Amino acid sequence: MSEELQNEIEAINSIYGAHTIRNTSDATARSEYTLTIPQVEVTLRLSIPRQYPETCLQVTAIQGVGSASKKGFGNHVLETARDVVRRVFTPGQVCLFDVLQELEQSLIQESPTSVKERLEDSEESDGELEHKTRRVEEVGTPIDKLAPPQWIPSAPVTEKKSVFIARACVVTTTEEAQSAISHLLATDKRASKATHNLSAYRIRSLIEGRETVFQDCNDDGEDAAGGRLLKLLQMMDVWNVLVVVSRWYGGVKLGPARFGIINAVARQAVVAGGFTQS
Repeated sequence: MSEELQNEIEAINSIYGAHTIRNTSDATARSEYTLTIPQVEVTLRLSIPRQYPETCLQVTAIQGVGSASKKGFGNHVLETARDVVRRVFTPGQVCLFDVLQELEQSLIQESPTSVKERLEDSEESDGELEHKTRRVEEVGTPIDKLAPPQWIPSAPVTEKKSVFIARACVVTTTEEAQSAISHLLATDKRASKATHNLSAYRIRSLIEGRETVFQDCNDDGEDAAGGRLLKLLQMMDVWNVLVVVSRWYGGVKLGPARFGIINAVARQAVVAGGFTQS
């Protein structure tokens, strides 16, 4: 297995779950893998050549589909997956994560009704849960008047001279979330000098008797990392938590491996703060 493929697999499994992609053979020329599409009861079989990412991977078969799937759904998934691979693959660039993301979104829209209903049920409760996504506005309160947030830090992780640290704290409003970020950047000189301070939060509160959820993320220049951080918080089912991951770039590009590190330090901070249910 190439280092690029290993890093990509580690990143995917860190974000989506430990068994999202698994090696199922010891073939020398090509390696066989299973890829499970998150939130959709579909598992694909992949054949990845030793020359990947110079040579394209292949989607060889459907390993399994959910019991609620309609007749012919598996064949449709297989054709869709192969089409996605053809569209996103560029020689020399890893593409598994992009394939997974695009295929997941496509299949959620096309999945059997029972799957869609389950996904909708996870987002709404008795028709009373109103979800809103808001871009965080700048806070007008002077920094010296803001209450300092109680950050729970992760251990720092260094990879090829890049350093990653996550911090998690309790927030109950979007204003508190932005205040906490502003306070961190104004009072922590090291954080303020980080190459990226990406963030994500999830907030659940009662507004006029209705349960309302606010969730948002910010890449801060680390392309697509904020959305993946938010997805981690969703998978961990944590609420009223803000996570900020600071990265100091060390001059060496890490590729998809950086997403795995970002999510690993974020998970550590969230667990250390006792924000998880388990």
